Amino acid sequence: MKNLKTILLLFFANSISGVAQGISLIAIPWYFAQSDDMQSFGIIYIIVTIISLFWVPYGGTLIDKYNRKSIFLWLTAICGSIILMVAGYGYYQGVLPTFLVAMVFIVTFLNFNIHYPNLYAFLQEISDEKDYGKITSYVEIQGQTTSMLAGAFAAMLLEGTKNGHLIVFGFNANLGFDIERWSIHEIFLMDGVTYFISFITILLIRYKPVERLQKISDPLIIQLKDGFHYLKQNMAVFIFGLASFSVFVAVLIEGFYLGVQYVSNHLEADSAVYASSTMYYAIGAILAGSFIRKLFGKISTPTAVIILSILTTAIFFVLYLSDSEIIFYTMLFLIGVSNAGTRVMRTTYLFHHISNEYYGRANGILFLSNIVFRIIFLSIFTLTFFQNNNVIYAFLVLAAFLFVSSIVLIVNRNYLKKNVL
Repeated sequence: MKNLKTILLLFFANSISGVAQGISLIAIPWYFAQSDDMQSFGIIYIIVTIISLFWVPYGGTLIDKYNRKSIFLWLTAICGSIILMVAGYGYYQGVLPTFLVAMVFIVTFLNFNIHYPNLYAFLQEISDEKDYGKITSYVEIQGQTTSMLAGAFAAMLLEGTKNGHLIVFGFNANLGFDIERWSIHEIFLMDGVTYFISFITILLIRYKPVERLQKISDPLIIQLKDGFHYLKQNMAVFIFGLASFSVFVAVLIEGFYLGVQYVSNHLEADSAVYASSTMYYAIGAILAGSFIRKLFGKISTPTAVIILSILTTAIFFVLYLSDSEIIFYTMLFLIGVSNAGTRVMRTTYLFHHISNEYYGRANGILFLSNIVFRIIFLSIFTLTFFQNNNVIYAFLVLAAFLFVSSIVLIVNRNYLKKNVL
């Protein structure tokens, strides 16, 4: 495999910061849930998603225009500095105001919107086509392993231990010693420091692109038009790219907004249950990253995505019906399988069918559909009706959305099979 050292350094940098970011992204929704202010968090989530409408396509043009290593360096330096300043204020005052907690969420979320597209574009740039499937699987395994570790640490840091006992994976573990609960600014300090560890790691990267990219100097609007024109010329890519995003839409809304309400208000459980659920999700995603290509190796990508979309539909319907922690953990495990499996197959397909020089712009335009749907659903789910135990009806709505998306894929299946992998 070409540029193996570069790929390993990228994975190391991604893992170091990923664990701390994961803990922060578990801690922040729980902070709002414990403050009985999830409607405010929902509004914050809507605002940052609306910002993404403009940020994602612009970020896509940056990915195609500038050196991708340099983009990582700027992202880690800026985000790390902001989060460390917020943490420093928390240490100085002894407490953080809500708007600064929201700021860390916004910064982290906007960072994700360019970090992962840039990571995929960078890996495509330095990898041979024959290795695309392996690379996308490795990214999923690495990312979800860090998510699992984040869940374990979050369970420990958000609740602390009680007489040396800690809930991990839903089981009571006896550590034999006590750990104090961490405050939100202490978690942010750890998060900010890891950004700079990643910065130093990325500085060490040396690589040789498999294909030299043509420098782009066109204005932003021209670049966006070029990306849209590229997709119009490849309609199978356009249709499949849009339709295959439904699972990711539902999972993002569950992961960042609905899941914490489901645990706190419907299951009436504590943060250890919420953190453990992310670990079950990560295990499912790791298994999918490891085996999904072998499992669906003899069927087409559209058919595989249809199966996974139908599975996710059933999962959200079960969550609507159930009030069991064990079933909740099981469904989160299966969500990890379905989301990661869809993402691995979808990204491998995009690597094969979108030229690297257009990858950032084309993927950014496809991602806009994801953002629009999230804005619509979040606007609905922040209504008073969906608060408290009525959060289960949000899962029913998402199950209906996933079912409709599955029908769209089924109706276009023959056309897509003729034009995609």
